[in-house]
Amino acid sequence: MSDAAALLPPWALQPIAVLDTETTGLAPEQGDRVIEIAVITFDQGVPTGTWATLLDPGTPLHPDVTRITGITDADVRGQPVFADVAAKLHEVLSGKLLCAYNVPFDRSFLVHEFARVGSGLPQGAIWLDPLVFAKQMQRGQGNMKLGTVAKRLGIPLDEAHRASADATCAGNVLMALSRMLPTTLEETLDLQEKWQAEQEAERASWKNRPGSKGGRPGQRGADGQLGGLDDAGKSAAPAFARNALGPGYPHGDELDPVRYLYLRAAGRL
Repeated sequence: MSDAAALLPPWALQPIAVLDTETTGLAPEQGDRVIEIAVITFDQGVPTGTWATLLDPGTPLHPDVTRITGITDADVRGQPVFADVAAKLHEVLSGKLLCAYNVPFDRSFLVHEFARVGSGLPQGAIWLDPLVFAKQMQRGQGNMKLGTVAKRLGIPLDEAHRASADATCAGNVLMALSRMLPTTLEETLDLQEKWQAEQEAERASWKNRPGSKGGRPGQRGADGQLGGLDDAGKSAAPAFARNALGPGYPHGDELDPVRYLYLRAAGRL
């Protein structure tokens, strides 16, 4: 631990911006957009502020998006576009540790949205991911959906799949898990990196086990064997077979039920 790090307060007491996004789909690189974003600021371990907005993506919403989030075309029509809020969002995120439940998803959308307006995330942003910690600390206890992880910790989630509620819940989950983590940011980030690498390796080993045929676990190949894709590149496995990754992966290779439904609706599962 560096001398500078030793002078800082425990990372869980520092300013943290916990964010969540709702989106039109899964692939920002293919044009999917953010339709709602919320940032809940934490300081001294408790929520201290909320910044949230709906966004007009400029395209109609898929019915599954409305079914999952409750957000309709009428809700987003006429709302700000991302360019209208980019500067304020950058300001809200600056100078804080950043947090999201399943960081790669939200971060990728923000990177693409900021790039569209010629900007970017705050320089040197440091991210904490409660999902990585939960998968380690609640190993073998069931699926890792945010609501389920929170319930095991006694944390309520009253309006799942809306950005403010999810961000608040994710922040409270992070605070609860922080009691089992090092107090220094440097050591916690080292653990996060180590555990994430182990989890990705474990996931890859499930995917590449004998009989996988190079496909996702629980999928049936053209030869009829579980593990691969059929001729159309879609899953032909019965629902029960899609849990081959175990209880931590309730929808097979996809951790998040919302993204699972997006993929299924798009014919990619």
